[in-house]
Amino acid sequence: MLIGEVARKSGVSARMLRHYESLGLVRPTGRTVGGYREYSGEDIRRIFHIESLRSLGLSLTEVGRALDDPGFTPAELVDDLVRQTRERIASETQLLTRLRRIGAAEPVGWEDVLQIVALLQGLGSPSAGKRQRAALSSVPSVPPSASSPSSVSSAEGPPMPVEALVEAALSETDPNVAGALRWALAQSGGDGAALLADGLGSPEAEVRKRAVRSLAEIPDGAATALLRDALAHPDVVVRRYAALALGPRGVTEAVPTLIDMVAGRSNAGQANDVDAADALAALASRPGQADRIATGLVDRLARDTTDPSARRRLTQALADIPGSTAARALADLSHDEDRAVALTATYVIGVRTERQDR
Repeated sequence: MLIGEVARKSGVSARMLRHYESLGLVRPTGRTVGGYREYSGEDIRRIFHIESLRSLGLSLTEVGRALDDPGFTPAELVDDLVRQTRERIASETQLLTRLRRIGAAEPVGWEDVLQIVALLQGLGSPSAGKRQRAALSSVPSVPPSASSPSSVSSAEGPPMPVEALVEAALSETDPNVAGALRWALAQSGGDGAALLADGLGSPEAEVRKRAVRSLAEIPDGAATALLRDALAHPDVVVRRYAALALGPRGVTEAVPTLIDMVAGRSNAGQANDVDAADALAALASRPGQADRIATGLVDRLARDTTDPSARRRLTQALADIPGSTAARALADLSHDEDRAVALTATYVIGVRTERQDR
């Protein structure tokens, strides 16, 4: 079979067949009377073998070794090809993500594209300072338009994709950069809250914590709804941060969690009892809530009879709860058998009296 016919049947161009011959990969076994290359059936099978191995990502040198070296073992090479393929897929996926985000920002010209790329590179920089500057530079100077809900208009250029901010916020370990990212997301509007919802379901505790802290700083209704749902989350840290955010928003479902936080001992890095007491005070300022919250604190005091420190914290929390229920509870507690609790209640009564006299 002449080279032209081989090329047609194999799909390998005549030029490539000549290149294979120059490398010694496949040599036509015969020549015609006119000196033309003539391929045998075995030659054609070898061509198909070459193409099969090339389809796996082998170089032509590796193909030659695989076909001609009796001692060649494929296991190590296949493992290496798997690694290379994974790296290539990761790189291509990263590129695809970046292109998609640039497209979502709807750049007007190449200057916009370059600015978006610079922001995305800044968010991915190994330098915490550069990441922080990128986060702060994405903050809009004016509210984002309704026509581009998935982008944040930066102060000096094209919109910054919210998806990139969310991804950065969920992975950031530096506390200063994390704060800048949460603030940027709070200004972004759009679908930031919906994107953060996935973080609440992460198998990694730190990612869940970053997600709920970011949601806590977004003031819109979507974030509030997600935080309300998070009150039933199996992760206690998520529940605590959600309750802290919902207290000032007037969501009364947060009260039981906040009371638990006041009574319980806080762990390092988690929301503490002082923050929870402040959130209860914010809720108690709303009509009809003060007596309910005071009753909840008193009930918890009655249950936590064996933990003196918890009883003191619960007594202190009554300080900022207005109304007669809290006042009566403090009067009773001023005679408590636990001297520390009685002294705390007496002090709180004095503070409340001073406030009323002003």
